[in-house]
Parts: sequence; C-alpha cells; structure tokens
Amino acid sequence: MNPTRQRRLTIILAILAAVIVSAALVVYALQQNMNYLFTPSQVQAGEATSYKSFRLGGMVKAGSIQRSNDSLKVTFTVVDASGAMPVEYNGILPDLFRENQSVIATGHMDGARFIATEVLAKHDETYMPKELKDAMAKAHAGKHIDEAANQDKQQL
Repeated sequence: MNPTRQRRLTIILAILAAVIVSAALVVYALQQNMNYLFTPSQVQAGEATSYKSFRLGGMVKAGSIQRSNDSLKVTFTVVDASGAMPVEYNGILPDLFRENQSVIATGHMDGARFIATEVLAKHDETYMPKELKDAMAKAHAGKHIDEAANQDKQQL
C-alpha cells in the first residue's frame, strides 16, 4: 500500500472512531438524564429499584397532607389503584396542589419513603378560561339549558 492511501485510511479510521465515541457519549448522557414515571404500586413491586432518580405519579390521598410549621417541609401520600407511597418534599408547592388531585413528583427513594425534589400538579380537565366561558355564555344566551344537568356535570 502506498503512503498516500495509508494516510487516507488512517484519517478515515480516526474520523470513524471519533464518530463512534461521540455517539456512545450522547447515548450515555441521554440515559443518565431520563426520568422514568412509576406509580406507587409499581414502586412497591420493585420495578424502580434500579433507578437512582425517577418520577412518581398518582393522586394525593385525601387527609394525608401535613405541613411543617417552621419550614417548607410537606409530607403527603400518593396513591393509585392498588398502592400508596409516602412522599416528603421541602419547597414551595404549586398552586394547583391539593387533595384528590393528580401529581407527579421527581426524586428518589429513601427506604420506604420517596424524597421529592420537584412536584408538579395537574390541572383539572374541566378548567375553562373566564373569557372563553363568557363568550360561550353569550353565544348560548337565547337557548334554554337544563340547570340540573349543569350541576351534575360540575359535581363530576
């Protein structure tokens, strides 16, 4: 093999090796930054044990919210259909956070307790901005709407 071909082959192999190393580093970085979502029953079944950090999703159990008087520490329980997980969070909670509301908490396990670093609360699906509600009321002003049916929908 002549020296020119050998030099070209060396350069091509070096570029190929650099591409492979950078692709491997990108895949590794993406895997480290992924947060998997688990429900309390999945965590209790041991599906989240191999993850250092993950997301816990479910409903805030009614009557489980306990706030500390001297700090921002809040403890509550997240439940799903067949499991419950105690959660501890130190920080300011979102305005939509309340009992019987969907929540997603990012954090890690500490024994049998989930330590949250971030808490996200899901808004109600029936929310409607005031402007849109007023516009719809104006559009339906001349039509008769059964008030009992509206009250039943609001209770759901």
